[in-house]
Amino acid sequence: VSEGRAAQLLAGALVAEGAMDLFGVEELEICPSAPCSTAFAGADQAHPFGPGRLRAARSGRTVGTRPARGCRTDPLPRRSDMAEGQWSPGRKEADADEFRPVLDIVEPARQRRLTVLLRLLLLIPHFIVLFVLHIAAFFTVIVGWFAALVLGRLPDPVFRFLTGVLGYDMRVSASDMLLIDRYPPFALTPPADYPVQIEVRPTPLNRLVVLFRVFLMIPAAIVQSLAVYGWWALAFVWWLITLCLGRMPRPLFEATAATLRYRMRFSAYVMMLTPAYPKGLFGDDDLAVAPERSRSATRPLVLSSAAKWLVVLFLVLGLAGHVISSVTASTSDDIDDTYDTRLVGG
Repeated sequence: VSEGRAAQLLAGALVAEGAMDLFGVEELEICPSAPCSTAFAGADQAHPFGPGRLRAARSGRTVGTRPARGCRTDPLPRRSDMAEGQWSPGRKEADADEFRPVLDIVEPARQRRLTVLLRLLLLIPHFIVLFVLHIAAFFTVIVGWFAALVLGRLPDPVFRFLTGVLGYDMRVSASDMLLIDRYPPFALTPPADYPVQIEVRPTPLNRLVVLFRVFLMIPAAIVQSLAVYGWWALAFVWWLITLCLGRMPRPLFEATAATLRYRMRFSAYVMMLTPAYPKGLFGDDDLAVAPERSRSATRPLVLSSAAKWLVVLFLVLGLAGHVISSVTASTSDDIDDTYDTRLVGG
């Protein structure tokens, strides 16, 4: 690097570090000039930034690499993978505790009005199956809780079963919330081409967090309860709109998908399938992945302003519904107590 360009090193390093943080890259080979790959091909030891120096940097022996916060072991993304949307930014194995379960939904261009009209009736068999699965999952979670306290993770059979139940629940829920038109399969493992898929990764669990999980999940339980309750409060309106248009408007699709994804992440947290606390009710950062590299309509899930306002509406309606229910229940109890008192006094 010439003396005239030496002042650019600090600015370049800051830009490089910002790019590394954005794309989750822990190591980066930097060449001071474009032709260095050929100019220094035979001068590994002669030039301090020659190819030999860069190879040493990968092993951490020089300033050529940033101190790793748990170096990623997966290969860097290929250009073809990025173009096909098979890669998403962020560390995978290194910071698995930061990975949150992913819900992939392929948005249908059109929905058959007949299936929209009869949607809940058509899903009755699935509701019965889900009832049985939830009972089995309840006892499996109890077993998994004790196992996680001892092992610091869920046993593989428990993890696979609970992941299958969660995926089944999400496929049925996506259908009854009008996000997809294709009928859900009666299987814990769906076909590869089914428009609803989840991704959950086996991850070590903090035993202390597992011990107190039932208390830690209360704030997220309140949020997901308000959002889901609020969506169902106007479910008839959403059903009527989808029936008339033959599709769900994009802002409504985004808000509904965000609500379902948050419920999925909350369920995964309760089932100890992930140590990551539920987040993302208002969507993902729009800088997370370029639109052309998206894997599905919900990866990344970037909400428009209208969709975010709909999520706020869900929360407000959910809160109002719970308040009204509480007041009504309290009033009914007071009336019953008064009536009983009069009967005793009479």
